[in-house]
Amino acid sequence: MTPARGLRRFVSPDHPGSAGRPEPAGPGRDHDQSTAQSAADLLPPLVAQLLEGAPPGVADMPGPAAEAGAEKCELCATDIPAGHGHVADLENTSLVCACRACYLLFTQPAAGRGRYRAVPDRYLSDPGPPLTAVEWDRLEIPVGLAFFFRSSAADRVAGFYPSPAGVTECVLDLGAWEQLGRDHPLLGAPAPDVEAALISRTDDGIESFVVPIDACYELAGRMRLHWRGFDGGAEARASIAGFLDTVRSRARPFRTETVPDGD
Repeated sequence: MTPARGLRRFVSPDHPGSAGRPEPAGPGRDHDQSTAQSAADLLPPLVAQLLEGAPPGVADMPGPAAEAGAEKCELCATDIPAGHGHVADLENTSLVCACRACYLLFTQPAAGRGRYRAVPDRYLSDPGPPLTAVEWDRLEIPVGLAFFFRSSAADRVAGFYPSPAGVTECVLDLGAWEQLGRDHPLLGAPAPDVEAALISRTDDGIESFVVPIDACYELAGRMRLHWRGFDGGAEARASIAGFLDTVRSRARPFRTETVPDGD
């Protein structure tokens, strides 16, 4: 079977666990559904689609063409390879697969009158002192892995964590987040709409990164594909560990002058 490509590789519609949004297990079900609804009302639809648990462009892609590995730029219809970039279409609320020429065009702020933004291919790690357990606890995140995304439309930062149902918004204390940004400048570095701050807490400590927003789609897809039972199971834990290993291997140390360059 030909491997899925593009956004399709994040959540394959042919996988038995991805035919629709899975029902969350346990007493948090109603809370998760109400949280998703409130977030969809407040945030740009790129994030609303994450909350619905399916990356944009996945469900509507033609099956036979995708299965055959045929893929085209969704802006100019040029054939594109598997390792292509993505562009955020802020007007039509989607991420689109792009050829190199279209991708580079929309690295320019004024291109497309601001409708399209290339998703930067940069990963940054924090070379400074990591967040402490006390700082993390101030955010009141119920899990050890979350990402934080600034919406230019809503003019605010929102926090999310991946779950078997897709992505759940957490109620974020914006004052606490702003203080963390002052103490840890990397957290304020993500470009609005196209990048996120990713924080991982394990028994070994707390790590912070800047990642492209499509990496968050990948993380959500991994959760939906591999989560089994109450605690996720060994397959889900291994998949998330592999994702974090990839982030670490790609990340370069953050400097205050670092800017997204689209490379």
